[in-house]
Amino acid sequence: MHDFWGDDFTENERATLAPFVTNLDRPIFGLRNLPEVVKGALFSRYSRSDKSLRRILLDEFIHAPESGFTRIVGAANDNGVDQMVATQQAEAFYERVLIGYGDDSVAELGGAHVACENVSNIVAKALEDSRLGIDPLEKSTRYVAFNRQVAGRYRYYREPEIMRSAHAARYQTTLDNLFATYSSLIAPTLAWVQANTPRNAKTSERAYTSATRAKAFDLLRGLLPMATLTNVGMFGNGRAYEYLLTKLYASAHTEVREVGAALQTELDLLIPSFVKRAKTERGAEYSRYLATMRGAGKQWGAGIGSRESGIGNRESGVGSRESGVGNRESGISYRPPFPKNVTLVEYDPQAEINTVAAILYPHTDVTLAEVREHAAQLPSAERLAIVRAYVGERGSRFQRPGRAFEEAYYTFDLLADIGAYRDLQRHRILTQERQRYTVVHGYATPPELVDAGLAERYNAALDEAAAAFTAISAPLPDAAQYLVPFAFRIRWRIKLNLREAFHLIELRAASQGHPTYRAIAQEMYRQIQAVHPTLAEGMCFVDMHDYALERLAAEQRLDAKRVDGQ
Repeated sequence: MHDFWGDDFTENERATLAPFVTNLDRPIFGLRNLPEVVKGALFSRYSRSDKSLRRILLDEFIHAPESGFTRIVGAANDNGVDQMVATQQAEAFYERVLIGYGDDSVAELGGAHVACENVSNIVAKALEDSRLGIDPLEKSTRYVAFNRQVAGRYRYYREPEIMRSAHAARYQTTLDNLFATYSSLIAPTLAWVQANTPRNAKTSERAYTSATRAKAFDLLRGLLPMATLTNVGMFGNGRAYEYLLTKLYASAHTEVREVGAALQTELDLLIPSFVKRAKTERGAEYSRYLATMRGAGKQWGAGIGSRESGIGNRESGVGSRESGVGNRESGISYRPPFPKNVTLVEYDPQAEINTVAAILYPHTDVTLAEVREHAAQLPSAERLAIVRAYVGERGSRFQRPGRAFEEAYYTFDLLADIGAYRDLQRHRILTQERQRYTVVHGYATPPELVDAGLAERYNAALDEAAAAFTAISAPLPDAAQYLVPFAFRIRWRIKLNLREAFHLIELRAASQGHPTYRAIAQEMYRQIQAVHPTLAEGMCFVDMHDYALERLAAEQRLDAKRVDGQ
C-alpha cells in the first residue's frame, strides 16, 4: 500500500490503546472491547476532526475525565486477553451455526466498527457505495482543512501505475499545485466571507467562526482532487462486509483492491466467521463475475456519445435557474453551454392511482387489481382527499408517509460537480450509478470567488489539472481519475420512490446544506411536483430559499442547546 503517515504514540499510550484497537501501526484497523455508546460517539467526532481515530480515542475519551470512559468501559486486562478469548469462543459458536445452516442472513448477526485512514476519495466512494448493512462516516470537507503537510508532502494518493510511468512528475506537480492553491486561498476566502457577512449581536463568536469557516471550505473544496486522502469510519454487519469485500476485490484500481485485502485482515480479527466467504473460492468467483459484468458494460457502451478531449473556452456569468444548479455557476470550461443538469427521465403515469390503491389495500379483502380498478374510477378530488388523509399533518420532515408512497418512482439524470455527488451518493434506499470521474463535462466556479477576485487562481489550477488528466488518461484511463478535482462535473442516475424522495429532497434542501446539492434537491421537487402535484403536496418541508451562510442557523441552534444543557 502507499505511504502511511500514522501517529507516534509513546509506549504508555500504546499500552493504553492496545486493548481497544486491532493494531497500532496500520491505516486499516478495527475497534474492540468498547461499548456501542463509546464507538458511536467516537465515530461522530471522527468526521469533524483532523486527528486519527486512535488519537481521538486517546485524547478525547480515555484521557477526558468528563467522558466517564473508565466507568463505562469497565476494568479490562492490560492486553485484553480475557475479552479476546471470550470473543473467540463466540466466533466458534457462530462458525458452527454458519456451517450447520449455511444461511447468508446469519452473517447479519455479527457487526464491526472499522476505521479506514489515509485512503483516497476513490476508495472512500467505493466503501460508501453499499446501500444496506454498512453505515459510513467520512472526514468532512466542510469542517476540516485539507492543507496540512506531512514530511513536507501534501496528503494525496500517489497512484503506483502513474508513479512508475513517464507521467509521474506531472502527476505530482499538478496535485501539489491544486493543494497549494487550496491552501493559499483559505485566508483570503475566509476574509471575504466574513467581510460580506458580518456577525450580528445575536450570533456567538463560536457559531460565527464555525459558519464562516464552513462557507470558506465549501467554496474551495472544488480544488481537492479524487487523490485526496481522507478517513472513513464504518459500522456494518458481516453479510454487508462480505459483499463489500467482493466488490473491492473486483475493482480496476490497485488501491481499492489493497484496501479490500487490508479490510479483510482486520475483519478476520473482529468477526471472522461472518466474512469468511469473501476469501473463499465462492467469493473469488463472485469478484470475477463482478469484474466481468463491469467489463461487458464498458465494451458495449464505449462508442456512445464519444467526445473529443481538450480545454474549451470559459464563460463568465450566472447561469439559468431552470437547470437546477445553473445559478451557482459563474465560470465554466469545456464546451458551454451545458445541458440541463437535473432531468426527470422517467416516472409512473399511474402513480397516483397505484399509490391510492396501496393506501386502501390493507383495509380490504379483495385483490390488488380490484383495488387499483376502484382507485382509477374515483374522482380526482376523492383521490386527493385520500392522499391528504394518509399524509396527515406532518410536524417535521422526520414524519414521512408510509409504504404506500413507495409505489411511485422517478428516474433522474443528474449532472453536477463531484462535490455534490459525494454528498448525494450517501443516500441508501435508492438506486444510484455514476459514470467515470472525468473532466469532459467542465467545472463550475463559485460566484463568491469571482466576487472576491480569487477565481483566476482557482480556475488556473483546475485547468492545469484538466490538461494533466487529458494527457495521462490516454495511456492510463483508470489511474488518471485520481487527478480529477471535485469541481468537475460528473453524470449519474438516481432511481427512487416517492417515500425516499420525501427524505432526500427535504433533507438536502435544508438551509444548512451545500448550495449545489440544495439546488439539485429543489429542482427535483419542482419536477416531481409538475408531474404529480397531488402526491407532492405533502412534501411541505422543502426550503426553496438561498442563504449567505448555510451553516449559521445550525450553529446558532447548537449554541441554544449548549445553553439549555448547562
